[in-house]
Amino acid sequence: MSAPARNPATGQRSRRGRIQAILVACCLLYQSLAANGSDDADRLLETYQSLIPRLDHNQFQRRLYLESEESPSTLKGEIYAVMDYPFPTVDGALNDPSLGPVNWCEALILHPNIKYCHASGGSNGNTLIVNVSKKEVAEEIGTTYRVQFDYDAATTSTGYLQVKLHADSGPLNTRDYRIVLEAVALNGDRTFLHLTYAYSYGVIGRLAMKAYLATFGRGKVGFTEIADPSAAQPEYVSGVRGLVERNTMRYYLAIDAYLGALSSPPDKRLEQRLSNWFDASEQYPRQLHEMDQQQYMQMKYDEYQRQQTKQ
Repeated sequence: MSAPARNPATGQRSRRGRIQAILVACCLLYQSLAANGSDDADRLLETYQSLIPRLDHNQFQRRLYLESEESPSTLKGEIYAVMDYPFPTVDGALNDPSLGPVNWCEALILHPNIKYCHASGGSNGNTLIVNVSKKEVAEEIGTTYRVQFDYDAATTSTGYLQVKLHADSGPLNTRDYRIVLEAVALNGDRTFLHLTYAYSYGVIGRLAMKAYLATFGRGKVGFTEIADPSAAQPEYVSGVRGLVERNTMRYYLAIDAYLGALSSPPDKRLEQRLSNWFDASEQYPRQLHEMDQQQYMQMKYDEYQRQQTKQ
């Protein structure tokens, strides 16, 4: 017996049904992502409201709040700051789909310990190759630590941005290295930014950091005051918490300096970024001063040139 003839109309209805089902699923997924982004924006705005007193009254000479956390296996530094840039400027600079993570290299290289940064994309996603030095001086690439960050696609909703960088391993035997940036629009062409810098470590990593603190990091402190308020002189947290606080601040100042130079002519932006970063860091000489401006500028000009030519 021959098979019954197929009804073309039935097949078309079936295909239309499958297409409609796919469209509905895509729509639901988009709505879910948008809702999550909206929830994140609301959460960050609530954090902003709760931090207003600390943002308005602090030791940083700007609307900024810094906190750090140390556990037996993890270090984390966080900065919350009001930035005088409209959200579209921040979003466009740090989440440009046409450039991927390239702009992040332009910002990260301002950090004195970052000696090289190269962004790339492929079938496995976007990555940043970063060379990190344990000394804030000019150094050859071969003597630095190579760290590969996965660059997670930015999460966005109306007025909200999130970017994540993650590396399995970092310098000084650290692991699970994370840089996370969130930003949300505020009234008055301002943006509220939350930057997290964190990593984990084991016994070997802790010993390596203690060795660093006993040599290159000797006498250095962070920003959290630990002395009694009645003390004649301020006393600041030291050790590994001081280390993570200094680096969190350096990364924040790099992002701020990068954004601040966007209004300069293209051929003047590098000079403006470097000048912005150095001037900002010198507001905190006890924690961040390492060299004079001429040394910093020349070191970074050389490293930036190397970054443009060495792939």
